[in-house]
Amino acid sequence: MSAGPLTEYAGVTGVADTGGDSLTEDLNAYYSAGDFAWILTSSALVLLMVPGVGFFYSGLARRKSALSLIWLSLMSIAVVGFQWFFWGYSLTFSHTGSAYIGDLTNFGLMKVLGQPSVGSTKVPDILFCLYQGMFAAITPALALGAAADRGRMLPCVVFMFIWATIVYDPIAYWTWNANGWSFKMGGLDFAGGTPVHISSGAAALAYSLMLGKRAGYTKVNGLPYRPHNVTHVVLGTTFLWVGWFGFNGGSALAANMRAVMACIVTHISACVGGFTWCLMDYRLERKWSAVGFCSGAIAGLVAITPAAGFVPPWSAVVFGVVGGIACNFATKLKFVLGIDEPLDIFAEHGVGGIVGNLLTGLFAADYIAHLDGFSSIPGGWVNHNYVQLGYQIADSVAGFSYSFVLTCVILFLMNLVPSLSLRVSPEEEEIGLDDGQLGEFAYDYVEITRHVDGAYTGTTGSPSHSIKGHVPEKTI
Repeated sequence: MSAGPLTEYAGVTGVADTGGDSLTEDLNAYYSAGDFAWILTSSALVLLMVPGVGFFYSGLARRKSALSLIWLSLMSIAVVGFQWFFWGYSLTFSHTGSAYIGDLTNFGLMKVLGQPSVGSTKVPDILFCLYQGMFAAITPALALGAAADRGRMLPCVVFMFIWATIVYDPIAYWTWNANGWSFKMGGLDFAGGTPVHISSGAAALAYSLMLGKRAGYTKVNGLPYRPHNVTHVVLGTTFLWVGWFGFNGGSALAANMRAVMACIVTHISACVGGFTWCLMDYRLERKWSAVGFCSGAIAGLVAITPAAGFVPPWSAVVFGVVGGIACNFATKLKFVLGIDEPLDIFAEHGVGGIVGNLLTGLFAADYIAHLDGFSSIPGGWVNHNYVQLGYQIADSVAGFSYSFVLTCVILFLMNLVPSLSLRVSPEEEEIGLDDGQLGEFAYDYVEITRHVDGAYTGTTGSPSHSIKGHVPEKTI
């Protein structure tokens, strides 16, 4: 089927109208069923990425806090899903607003139905709302990996709602809404380099700073723990890689050649990023790392995100190589800064997003954007539009600074409220977040005491922390 509207929408453009009356007209007549199918599928793919983040983080973390990270990812879907319905969509994608933030004309999804969305005339408001709601849900989930091992769950949940409203919605508005200052300036961000990756990376760094270091952390060596479940890391990476086809390909907002190109460059960048990171690790340890491959693939995916609908396939190799190398080296920045950022979210998403934004300014090509049949951009350096790099730098700096500062302010104020203190007690940190905050575990039990050669070692403990209970005088 054709990728464009079948007939022209008869409503008013530039303002929020009623969205059409389904009792007097067929609202489907303005859109292509193929576009509907692709964006609905892409919405499901992006939703799949959120538990993917949970598994990825869970595998990287210590076993006693593994389930808490999966739980936070699922809560991000629920909390931000409601926030998006309540006022998030209106603040981000209302048809009217300032250069900084939208208004509440679509509060509670009021008037959100058949009117062409601000994202594209190819999809109506209601479908665009569903799709973009998944982006809003995954962004706090990315950031809250910073709570690993020492962050209380309730403040994390409250933080999701506040942060989505005060940080994510304005950044997404100025990046993607035609009324936003970055959009008007000429900044290019196809699928979320600044709103998703830079903002979440900056927020994770800020959250880690405000929480403080974990017990036993040293500035030189960090904590001497390896990822507890590499299988979970691989599983999470698989979910993310598959979902990224909807994340980037769906951002074309239609079933067309631009969407196909976005998927192609996304895949190439992930492939190249994966083996680039492996080579970077092999040069030091002479070992091939599954975790390294997964980290590199994610770095490649992050880097290509802002560029996916703007750049040709050959440039995706550059995105993968540069993204993999830059993010690999960036994992050392936490030691330079003296911040205990446990899962390298800042290195992967913050630095990877900045790299992607800057490379977009170099490799954006006008003919790639026009593959959808109507988009027109001046391109980047390949089109001799050298000022584009300046626009990309401005957008990146603004997004990172805004997210970092506002996250610190939000967390500082929350921590003043006794019931919203950010950090768990030392006792809870010792037993782990799964036991202390959830009362459940990712596995059958969490081992606090260890049995060696059939003999029980340790003098204290509770039955819930051993296989058959506390039996100090017998072998098990």
